[in-house]
Amino acid sequence: MNTQVIFKIDKNLKNQAMRKAQNEGISFTTILKLATKAFVDNQLNVGLVVKEVFNPRARKSIVRELKDIKSGKNISPGFNNAKDAIAYLKS
Repeated sequence: MNTQVIFKIDKNLKNQAMRKAQNEGISFTTILKLATKAFVDNQLNVGLVVKEVFNPRARKSIVRELKDIKSGKNISPGFNNAKDAIAYLKS
């Protein structure tokens, strides 16, 4: 038995999705059904992403470290083997 799902969506977004589906030779309805099935089967993960906000101390440290990276300061050299890396750490 099938049921109907009704929800509101931005008209422009709907039109873009319908055009894209049509260009790929599939109906928008099929896209929504496939997405719903993938979500139920744990093949589509939806998560909320919260913008990371650093405290002032962490922000200052990150800014300083990014400046060091750009200027090439306080950066360890690359190593081809563990012996050279250990020798560098001991120096």
